[in-house]
Amino acid sequence: MAATAAETRIFLEVRRQLQSALLILGEPKEGGMPMDISIMPSSLQMKTPEGCTEIQLPAEVRLVPSSCRGLQFVTGDGLHLRLQAQAELGTKLISMFNQSSQAQECCTFYCQSCGEVIIKDRKLLRVLPLPSENWEALVGEWCCHPDPFANKPLHPQENDCFIGDSFFLVNLRTSLWQPRPELSPVEMCCVSSDNHCKLEPKANTKVICKRCKVMLGETVSSETTKFYMTEIIIQSSERSFPIIPRSQFVQSVITQCLVQLSSARSTFRFRIQGQDDKVYILLWLLNSDSLVIESLRNSKYIKKFPLLEDTLKADSSSAWSAIKVLYQPCIKSRNERLVSLWESDISVHPLTLPSATCLELLLILSRSNANLPSSLCHMNSFQVQKLSHRSTTCPSSHS
Repeated sequence: MAATAAETRIFLEVRRQLQSALLILGEPKEGGMPMDISIMPSSLQMKTPEGCTEIQLPAEVRLVPSSCRGLQFVTGDGLHLRLQAQAELGTKLISMFNQSSQAQECCTFYCQSCGEVIIKDRKLLRVLPLPSENWEALVGEWCCHPDPFANKPLHPQENDCFIGDSFFLVNLRTSLWQPRPELSPVEMCCVSSDNHCKLEPKANTKVICKRCKVMLGETVSSETTKFYMTEIIIQSSERSFPIIPRSQFVQSVITQCLVQLSSARSTFRFRIQGQDDKVYILLWLLNSDSLVIESLRNSKYIKKFPLLEDTLKADSSSAWSAIKVLYQPCIKSRNERLVSLWESDISVHPLTLPSATCLELLLILSRSNANLPSSLCHMNSFQVQKLSHRSTTCPSSHS
């Protein structure tokens, strides 16, 4: 195959389960030189009069050059072709419910944004997943006698950690000696002539990091606190605080939540909403078996936002596992009708995060959508995005 290019962008998406690949060779710039492109089982090779450039594929990926088909040139994108790919399924998404912490191991809870210690040396004897949010309604439907769990909320005991869809529930009764997350100034209010102060329900129960003022969670009761997974890192006390770029951490946590929920509940559509129940994003999970390999990524959308700076540190050629989602932004009254339809659809699962994190996720989605080849950016009325997933440190479930 021949093309003219001074710089050619390469985009390769491998679907592990389908054993297929889509290869896009970017449209050459004007004034480029002739280039010969060779596809080999373990690499892509580009030759010009000035030299040869070779991109090595990950060890678990092998292309089948003889299977090339569907060759076409797409204006604005470049050369498209499909071929078979032999890809191992060994790169499996690590569930955040089954990770490194061992039974009875002391853990430390950190603010992910700044590294502030939230809970120090907590021994977790039980780490248990919570039932679905509508479990009480199901009990009422199936029981022929009064609900035995009525008015009995599931609150963790002293050495428990309960895991919800996007949060941890922890008992802070024995952590009063610790520098606790401070309450937002608006959370305390006087409610009587005696000037007694108490927490107002819901809106004024935010838990704020003392150092960076990021919202970490909410108080559920006088002893129980909900920490959002996107804001907290739980690490063995024997280890130091892991520095993970914010964008990478948010993508990893959200990806693991989506895949876990879609597998457990056979739901593939999600409402990403803030703690105030305001919907920010509608997400539709398409697949979770993609491996993306690309070179010469466009960084013009990254330089303006510190949240995205970690992507600039990557090499010019990179490979990463990803899930593919469709999304619709819902800020500033956009897509109100679609939001209303999804809110009334019981097959759509809500995923609640701090409002600031919802906006961070929307920025990540928008940036990565802009970096995709133009023909892959949209599907029907939705925008397309590939979220990368890497393991993060969370407690493992055990009884």
